[in-house]
Amino acid sequence: MEVQGKVKMIGQTQTFGNNGFRKREIVVTTEEQYPQHIMVEFVQDKVDLLNSFQVGQPVKISINLRGREWVNPQGETKYFNSIQGWRIESEQSQGQAPAGMPPVPPADAFEPVNDFKEEDHDDLPF
Repeated sequence: MEVQGKVKMIGQTQTFGNNGFRKREIVVTTEEQYPQHIMVEFVQDKVDLLNSFQVGQPVKISINLRGREWVNPQGETKYFNSIQGWRIESEQSQGQAPAGMPPVPPADAFEPVNDFKEEDHDDLPF
């Protein structure tokens, strides 16, 4: 699965417990009729993937959905979901050409070409 949008926020790396579990969160705002602010967490060695990204940058994040079950001290079962990123790529904004490529002109910049002359329509060989 993937999430696409612009980076709204990149959090600091957090470390938990004696084992040194690391987590870092990023919020991506989708670009659709009703934009969503999606929080994605990167864990352990994946936290460093966020180092080269900035707020406002368009990105595509490959994600996994994770679900956990937890029984509280009162014996009630609770369920938690998380969105975990494992790859992040910079996305080109619409209208921009990839690095090293010339920009593509808009479709209406081209004029139709008519290579047929009016008198050529009856020159069929049969």
